[in-house]
Amino acid sequence: MTARAVLRLHDMKQAIGDIRALLEDALPERLDAHRPTRAAFERFLEIVSEASRGIPEDWKLSVAPDVPWRRVADLGNHIRHAYHRVDTEILWNIYVLELDGLERAVDAMLARFGGPPEDTEAR
Repeated sequence: MTARAVLRLHDMKQAIGDIRALLEDALPERLDAHRPTRAAFERFLEIVSEASRGIPEDWKLSVAPDVPWRRVADLGNHIRHAYHRVDTEILWNIYVLELDGLERAVDAMLARFGGPPEDTEAR
């Protein structure tokens, strides 16, 4: 399980990096005006959400108890099932207000529990 959890952390790290690259120099209005950008952003958030489910609870509690892990896990379901009601402002606030803390938590868990992805077993 440890190797798979480390892989999920790497998946989260990659998706967060993808979000940063996608939205670099973007304004929130772009999410409404450019559907492909919004779709890509939502997909990367879904990956973060789904991957977070594979992180052991004791890792979450010991390294990053301040991260709202249940909300992170639930976000993917909300995007998938209520996509027509997902408010752009909420998505943008996740990017601006929540992503840094989540990335710090992922980095801390990787530093404590895992190494580079090539050191882990196949997905």
